[in-house]
Amino acid sequence: MEIVTHLINDTIEFYKWTLTIADKRVEKWPLMDNPLPTLAISTSYLLILWLGPKYMKNREPFQLRKTLIVYNFSMVFLNFFIFKELFLAARAASYSYICQPVDHSEDPNEVRVAGALWWYFISKGIEYLDTVFFILRKKFNQVTFLHVYHHCTMFTLWWIGIKWVAGGQSFFGAHMNAAIHVLMYLYYGLASCGPKIQKYLWWKKYLTIIQMIQFHVTIGHTALSLYVNCNFPHWMHYSLICYAITFIVLFGNFYYQTYRRQQPRRDASSSKGGKAPSNGTLNGLSKAANGAVAMGRKEEKAQEHSGRRKRKGRAKRD
Repeated sequence: MEIVTHLINDTIEFYKWTLTIADKRVEKWPLMDNPLPTLAISTSYLLILWLGPKYMKNREPFQLRKTLIVYNFSMVFLNFFIFKELFLAARAASYSYICQPVDHSEDPNEVRVAGALWWYFISKGIEYLDTVFFILRKKFNQVTFLHVYHHCTMFTLWWIGIKWVAGGQSFFGAHMNAAIHVLMYLYYGLASCGPKIQKYLWWKKYLTIIQMIQFHVTIGHTALSLYVNCNFPHWMHYSLICYAITFIVLFGNFYYQTYRRQQPRRDASSSKGGKAPSNGTLNGLSKAANGAVAMGRKEEKAQEHSGRRKRKGRAKRD
């Protein structure tokens, strides 16, 4: 017990020390005074993941079409606002895309960058609704490990980012991610409008490709910052590289399982002629055809067998 007590006390003392180097500009902003509200929201999210499917088990799925249209297009505007604010404020503050230290001053442009990053952090909390809507619509197959890991860690870890580094190099990843989320929620918003629009949405898989490119660019940008010895917390750089690698692995596996794994079968089917049917249709037709052939063979054998009996009977009578 003494070891555990010492460990807890050391952790508390370390946290108190980190507060001395935290960004004083954001400490009075909503959710930024201490991590407990953020942790409470993330814990509630995990509880919904556990209790939600049980609640919906014997209930009809909700459609939520109008709700999804409003939600997705609202997220388009929110992410566009974040992108715009970060781009204009960073440009006005003459930010460098190679090395930009954090400026904790009250300069209007720096405060504007910090404010846009705070909204980015808030947007990650709002995105928890993605999972809630999946559960209410009983789309449980969409709630994958990648989905949960992405949402839960982004909101929780970005609290750390806003608390200590609300500016400087932090703007780059948020700026890029907000632009990608404009495209992503635009896709989801259009898809929510129904089949008439969905048939034109051929570019879903390219969103995954863009996201994977984003993670590679993030690693390259962070590695360059370390290489030039940028005056930005190195622990944040190393953590970001490790975090981006996990996303590359998970998104890469998702892309392979979704768009590549079945490709040889589809190609093989289409090469045999005409439009390739789905696997279920192809297998169904194959089974039906095989059954028909087998029945035909049985009928032929039965006819041949009865014919032989008739011929033998005639020979005996003759």
